Amino acid sequence: MRTYLVLVVVSTSASSMIWGINTLFLLDAGLSVGEAFAANAFFTAGMVLFEVPTGVVADTVGRRMSYLLGAATLVGATLLYLLLWQTQAPFAAWAGASVLLGLGFTFFSGATEAWLVDGLNATGYQGSLEAAFAKGQVAGGVAMMGGTIAGGVLAQTTNLGVPYVVRAVLLALTFVVAWRAMHDVGFAPKPRVSVTAEMRGILRASMRHGLGNPPVRWLMLAAPFAAGVSGYGFYAAQPYLLELYGSSDSYAIAGLAAALVAGAQIAGGASASLVSRAFRRRTSVLLITSVLIAVSLVLIGLVSNFWAALVLLAIWATMFAAAMPVRQAFLNGLIPSDQRATVLSSDNLLASGGGVVIQPALGKAADVWGFGPAYVVGAGIQLLVLPFILLARRERAITDAPPDAEKKTADEQVLARA
Repeated sequence: MRTYLVLVVVSTSASSMIWGINTLFLLDAGLSVGEAFAANAFFTAGMVLFEVPTGVVADTVGRRMSYLLGAATLVGATLLYLLLWQTQAPFAAWAGASVLLGLGFTFFSGATEAWLVDGLNATGYQGSLEAAFAKGQVAGGVAMMGGTIAGGVLAQTTNLGVPYVVRAVLLALTFVVAWRAMHDVGFAPKPRVSVTAEMRGILRASMRHGLGNPPVRWLMLAAPFAAGVSGYGFYAAQPYLLELYGSSDSYAIAGLAAALVAGAQIAGGASASLVSRAFRRRTSVLLITSVLIAVSLVLIGLVSNFWAALVLLAIWATMFAAAMPVRQAFLNGLIPSDQRATVLSSDNLLASGGGVVIQPALGKAADVWGFGPAYVVGAGIQLLVLPFILLARRERAITDAPPDAEKKTADEQVLARA
C-alpha cells in the first residue's frame, strides 16, 4: 500500500504538471479549439488501440514490467510534445504524438490497479477496497494540486514549454521508483511456453469475467459516456474559465482552476468510504452521483460568472471523485486475479472509446456555439449512463465469480448481488 501511494504521488505530480495548461499549450502551438480536442481524441484513440494488448502484457509478463514500459514511453512522448510545440508542427504530427501518449498510459491503467489488489490479497489486507482506492485518490489529489499549481505558475513566469520539461524529469523519477520498489506480490508471471496461446486464453477468460459477466458488463458499457464527458469537462474548463475571467493568458489562473479540481478529488476520495457505508448498494452511489454530475454540468454551462463556474466545477469534480473508488471496488470484487489487468484494461478501452467520439464532438460544439452550450450538451450525454447502472443493479454475477467477490461481510454480499 505504501509503494502504491508513493507511485501515485510521483506519477500524478509528473502528469499533472501540464493538466492545467494542456489545452492552452495546444492552442499556443497553432491548433484551433476543434483541433486541440481532436488531438486529445487521438490520445484516447491510442488508449483504445493498446488497452487490451498492454493489459495482456501485464497478465503475462508482469504488472511491474508493464508499469516500467509505461513510464519510459511517457518520458519519450512528453519530450516529443515539447518538440512539436517548438516547431509549430502540423496537426498530423500532434495526432501521432498523442497516440504515443495513449500507449504510455495504457501500460499503467490496468496494471497498477491489478498490482495493488493482488498485493493486498496476498498480504492479508483486512480493509475494504473502497478504503484502499480512496487513499490512492486522496494522495493523487494532493499530488495533482501541487502539480497543477506548479505547472500554471511555471508557465506564467517562464513559458508554456517549461512544465513539459519538468514533467519528463518527474516521469523519469517515476521509472526509478517503480524499478526499486514495485514487485509483483501475489501474482506470478505466466510461463511463456506459447505467448500467443497464453494471450488467447487470457482474452477468452477476460471476456467471460468482463463483458460476459452481467453486472460488470453493464457498468463497462456505461463508461464511454461518463469518460467522454469528463474529459471534455476538465480540459474545456481551462479556456472557458479564462474566458469568464476576462484574460486569455492568465496561465496561473488555469493552473489554480485545475488545482481546485484536485482539491475536490481529495474531498471526494476522503468521503468515499463514508458514502459507501451510507448506502446499502454501491449502485445507489453511482446513480446519485451521476445525476448530480449532470446537474453540475448544466449549471456550469449556464452561468456567466467566473467564481460561480469555479464553485460548480468543484462540485462536479467532487461527485466524480466520490463515485470512482466505489466503481473500482465494484469491478475488482468480481474479477479473478489472473484476468484482472486485462478486464480492467478492457473497461478503460471502452471509456477511451467514448473519449475518441465525445471529446472532439463537444470540442466542435464549443467551436460553433461556445464552451457553455457544449457543457449543457455534455450533461445530456452524462445522463445516458443511468440505464446501464440500473441494469447492473438488477443483474447477478456469473456463478464462478472469484472468492473476493463472495466475502462474508454484509458489504461484500451486497457487491456479489451488484
